Amino acid sequence: MTIHRNTAQPESHTSAWLEISGLRSPEISIGQFQAAADQSWCVLGDNRSGIEHLVDLLSGAVEPDSAEVFRRPPRFGLVSFKGQQEIFEQEVRKDETDFINRLDPGTPARAFLNFSDETLLLVQQFRLDHVLDSGYRQLSSGESRKLLILKALSEGAEHLLIENPYDGLDRASCREFDRVMEMLLERGIKILLVLSSRFDIPGWCTHLAWVERGALVDYGLKASVLEKIKANDQGEDWQTILAESPLSKAAETDQPLLLLVNGHAGYGGRTIFSNLDVEVRPGQHTLVTGPNGAGKSTLLGLVTGDHQDCYRNELYLFSIRRGSGESIWELKQQMGIVSPALHREHYVPGSSLQIVVSGFFDSIGLYRKPSRQQQLLARSWLRLIGLSDKETTPFRRLSFAEQRLVLIARALIKLPKLLVLDEPTHGLDDANRTRLLDFLELVAEKQISTIIYVSHREDEFRSFFRQHIRFDAPAA
Repeated sequence: MTIHRNTAQPESHTSAWLEISGLRSPEISIGQFQAAADQSWCVLGDNRSGIEHLVDLLSGAVEPDSAEVFRRPPRFGLVSFKGQQEIFEQEVRKDETDFINRLDPGTPARAFLNFSDETLLLVQQFRLDHVLDSGYRQLSSGESRKLLILKALSEGAEHLLIENPYDGLDRASCREFDRVMEMLLERGIKILLVLSSRFDIPGWCTHLAWVERGALVDYGLKASVLEKIKANDQGEDWQTILAESPLSKAAETDQPLLLLVNGHAGYGGRTIFSNLDVEVRPGQHTLVTGPNGAGKSTLLGLVTGDHQDCYRNELYLFSIRRGSGESIWELKQQMGIVSPALHREHYVPGSSLQIVVSGFFDSIGLYRKPSRQQQLLARSWLRLIGLSDKETTPFRRLSFAEQRLVLIARALIKLPKLLVLDEPTHGLDDANRTRLLDFLELVAEKQISTIIYVSHREDEFRSFFRQHIRFDAPAA
């Protein structure tokens, strides 16, 4: 690999707030790097680049084996998927809903903040006034991210380290996040975004660092580094990879896989959507779009049985009406599911191989002994997603992106009639995002499964989608 030297103008030690030279660590090495006070930085790296280890180094979670210079802020305010998941799991453990005979909202958002006049002003500027009394688990992904940024600032952080903040946000929420970042930059807060996709690099970013295969390859002005990244792009042929995969065509039927008549759903007395008619027939691959909070994930919750209103609707799955005495497990045997909610629920023990195999049994964790053939198929899928070397690694020790790939393999392993994918590419780099979408295109072409796909990203709107359900913005 060619290592490009610094393409930025040299900065004096006094103007650099982050300076690294001659750093060596098991998963990443950095020859030289400086971030100056008047620069806005993003760091870009794919899921196997070592970028998550860099986050651990910068946050102080680990120390390098050696470094000539490693001058970092005394404290970074870290906002990451891992941190959000840890808080979610803590809230689940404290949930007393079953004991108090009503919904336990959990720790209110305001309890995460150290309040001062400055904090109150930031709450207003972050537009979080309306959620201060909501429990953490009730917040959207974007709201919880902004809350953790506020938490760090209220505790005195002057430097922020934020991982993949745009994942799961609609276009309006992305613009809102950028507004908040620009406001903080104007206030003198130093920000370092860590990204998996170059398409997420914001306009306000002036400088870019590129991490690949365990090394800082290049850093400097954004446009200059991006040109090198584009020149380095290499695609992967799913046709060749999947030639060894045991795929087969789904059984043909004319009956709708999903039928919702005059559908409605809500939370806590608030209506999310109503008067919604949805029909998905075999091969009618469906794209679902709309702003955050409009009801996309709620609709999928009805389909998967994870929302209580599934029994209060005229809802048919595989020609079986929900609430008619059917077994949800029999229905889920015909579905493959990937969603942020399912990801959050996977805080159980188990290796990568066991989690993939659990897709045969639709369980969170593996509690049955799989057959030899099922284990062989799981190993095949681990190879297809590039994680053969992580077969025995505990799922919880994988990076967020690796966990997401494992859950995708878990959903696909049984070749279900219906693939329900809610923002499946969260945390994936450009290469893995493209590989997944290319694979789904092959699934559609070979009529293996029918796909229902929720996404905010326009670069994921492929031509194989035959139907487009658009949700409107939620009522104020």
